[in-house]
Amino acid sequence: MRAQAGGKAHNLCELTAAGFPVPRWAVLGTDAFDAALAAAGLSISEAPLTLAERLREAAIAESALRELTMPGEIREAIVAALEYVGAETVAVRSSGRQEDGVRDSFAGLFDTFLNVAGLDATEDAVRRCWASAFSQRATQYRHVRGLDFRDVALAVVVQRSLKPHSSGVMFTADPLTGSTERVVINGVLGLGEGLVSGAVDSDSVSIDKGTGLVVEELVCAKTEMMVGTAGGGVATVDVPADCQRQASINPALRDVLFDLGIRLEQHFGCPQDVEWAADETGTWILQSRPVTTLELQTGCEPEHSGEVCNDARIWDNSNIIESFAGVTSPLTFTTARKLYGDVYRSYARSLRVPPAQLEQMESWLPVMLGQFNGHVYYNLLHWYRMVGIAPGYPLNRRVLEVALGVSEPLDRQTAKLLHPFTFSNPIEKAISRARTTITYFRSIRTVDAMIEDFDETFVDFIERHGLMDVSAMDGQSAYRMFRQIYDEVADLWGPMMVLDAMLLTMVGSLAVLTKVFLRGAPEWVQFAVVNPEPDVISVEPARELTDIAAFVREHPDLDSFIAAVEPTVAYAELARRAAEAGPPEWQELHRKIEDYIDRFGYRCLDELKLETPDLRQDPAGIFHLLRMDAAGQREHTGDSAQDYLDTHLRGPRRKMFDALRRKIQRAATYREHLRFCRTQGFGILKSLVGVMARELEQRGTIHSRSDVFLLRIDELFGLHESEMTAAAAQAAIRRRKILQESYSRYAAPARFTTTGSEYTERELAEAGWRLSEDATYAPAGTVLTGTPSSPGVVTGRAVVVEKPQDFSSGILVAYRTDPGWAAALPFASALLIERASPLTHVAIIARELGVPTVVQIDGLTNAIRTGMTVSVDGASGRVVLLEEP
Repeated sequence: MRAQAGGKAHNLCELTAAGFPVPRWAVLGTDAFDAALAAAGLSISEAPLTLAERLREAAIAESALRELTMPGEIREAIVAALEYVGAETVAVRSSGRQEDGVRDSFAGLFDTFLNVAGLDATEDAVRRCWASAFSQRATQYRHVRGLDFRDVALAVVVQRSLKPHSSGVMFTADPLTGSTERVVINGVLGLGEGLVSGAVDSDSVSIDKGTGLVVEELVCAKTEMMVGTAGGGVATVDVPADCQRQASINPALRDVLFDLGIRLEQHFGCPQDVEWAADETGTWILQSRPVTTLELQTGCEPEHSGEVCNDARIWDNSNIIESFAGVTSPLTFTTARKLYGDVYRSYARSLRVPPAQLEQMESWLPVMLGQFNGHVYYNLLHWYRMVGIAPGYPLNRRVLEVALGVSEPLDRQTAKLLHPFTFSNPIEKAISRARTTITYFRSIRTVDAMIEDFDETFVDFIERHGLMDVSAMDGQSAYRMFRQIYDEVADLWGPMMVLDAMLLTMVGSLAVLTKVFLRGAPEWVQFAVVNPEPDVISVEPARELTDIAAFVREHPDLDSFIAAVEPTVAYAELARRAAEAGPPEWQELHRKIEDYIDRFGYRCLDELKLETPDLRQDPAGIFHLLRMDAAGQREHTGDSAQDYLDTHLRGPRRKMFDALRRKIQRAATYREHLRFCRTQGFGILKSLVGVMARELEQRGTIHSRSDVFLLRIDELFGLHESEMTAAAAQAAIRRRKILQESYSRYAAPARFTTTGSEYTERELAEAGWRLSEDATYAPAGTVLTGTPSSPGVVTGRAVVVEKPQDFSSGILVAYRTDPGWAAALPFASALLIERASPLTHVAIIARELGVPTVVQIDGLTNAIRTGMTVSVDGASGRVVLLEEP
């Protein structure tokens, strides 16, 4: 049956015979396909061919079948099929011999045509269905999967069209976690093509098989739906406003589908991927095939990744939000989580932690980060454990809390119970701790040499990887290079994490000296005295961009160009004008931009997110920043901390203070240097992901390049190691796309607690997770307080932005920042950040530039709106709202 009718028709035959509700259908067998090939004078080469040769052969066949004059006997068979189906319109679907199998599903690779009306249109749909067997994506899929090209034959199903009020997909096992205890149903209003293509939003419901109870349900706002049109074909139409919140899967339909799903799984003996539709006459099964995802889901953790034991977990995003703000893709999160674990494993090894204790650390190293509703959090207790690897834990943990900007310190009793590992006896512990302490303080003494060695290695790393041209690289080569670079980065960065530990120890020591030597010193002083040296590399992008902006404003034609041309096209237009014989300032601006991209192109907004293009991939961000109002730029001079020390501290105490301060400044400069190098390393990985995405799209494994970011890192690896099928990937992508869209509706709490590895949506709601609501702004006269970070008093117009390119001048107000915001700081008269610590990247640079800054201001972006007149005192941390806009 499968050889003649193909996989889809074979399954439909079995469904029909078993009494499942299937719309009436007929099939044009593979013999009709063979006859069409013969009529077109086509044959499939049996010789082994390269992919390029196969693609050329396939392109000829695809074109010939599209233009084929239908042989009489096949036309008669189509007429007979239409008469048997007996419907005004039909769906024309592929049914390949190799399709809908357990290993190779060919999901989405062959064409389907819905709501086809009349004989001529049906003939054309059949021709195009046949032609899709030779599409570029299908040909690449066969080649990559090593399938026999002689078995390309495609049957075609002709099936009665439905006019469904709801349609969708049902999995009788969770396609993401592999759990066989749940049935997962996705649905949309109208035709299911909107769900499969991702064109419209969908609802989702998960049902426990044992109890039949709903364990998770999502009903989204549906603004569009796909429907059949009167003359044939389909169209996307607006959903009436009063129906947009209507569930596509109501309780009655849910129960019917659940029952059908259980019966289908029992009939076929394995979990099923089911397409369904419901109209006024009933609920219909359009196809059912094995869930190919499950073989690949073993050993994978759920989205809310915590530790293994059933104890309390504290989730805090006060610092991690600087790197991974808002909704973060599964690929970025799983890559970062794995990298954090690998880097700190290497760090512990560099401090000579014994093998037995390294093995104990495996219970928490892989889960130092967690993700809830798409938002990334520190699994905070593990970070206290990590700090405990180096000596000085009681002091270091308190400095860690300041550095992370956490809202509340850990109580002393709990802190004492947190250990990175344990020992079998006191002697073993004493020997190990002594060895680690000696190694640690040796690192402090030799930090300069350690950085020199790192730089030498990293220069070689950049020469080997940073200058490579990825445009001509194939996906498999990019995958191998990604894994090589990933391993190098983990091994290279691990030992350098001792810098963070050193800074915790030294900053804590300087804080003690500050309290003893400078009683009554303003709070901002303790942060300002630990700033890096003035020539820190992280300030250079801001200074360089300021110089470029000044050059632009010296030339009216360039100034007009930046103001008038859309940033999205400005780079290409500048290159065109620079290439023309004209005023030299055009060539000079182009050279400056090229040099900036070459030096700082990896530094951008959300630079550690793999899904966010950097300036090398999209230079538009530079032109957004160049539009900032130079008139609002402040002259930042002087060192407030130095001035304060000169006034209040002299003699031997000053010498002692300065000696420690210089060590801290040098270490902080090194740390900023390492972070900049980290940005370069991530940028290279980002470019390689782009190559893999490009080829996966060409092979038909994913529908669009952006889909790659909906995969986990282990799944991306699995696709390149033939451990994951395209169907499995597409099932995961389809589900996660729905979830990612829903995550953006949540207001993420800064900190919350869970207990154990299982928690319900209700428990998360009680922990502070809420849907975003419209803000209620504070009235004039309101006083907000935060942590003073950089002194200075400024009164001016507040500008509340989510992205630095939306800022021009005034008092910059943000919920969070990352290193990509540094370029906006020279144009800010003051800086207010709701979620940041005084030791985060942007706060450090703001002090270096002399920008009055207050951080950790609760409710800041809900209280202030753009246009308000605000008074900022960076020394006291007071922010006063003076006037409404």
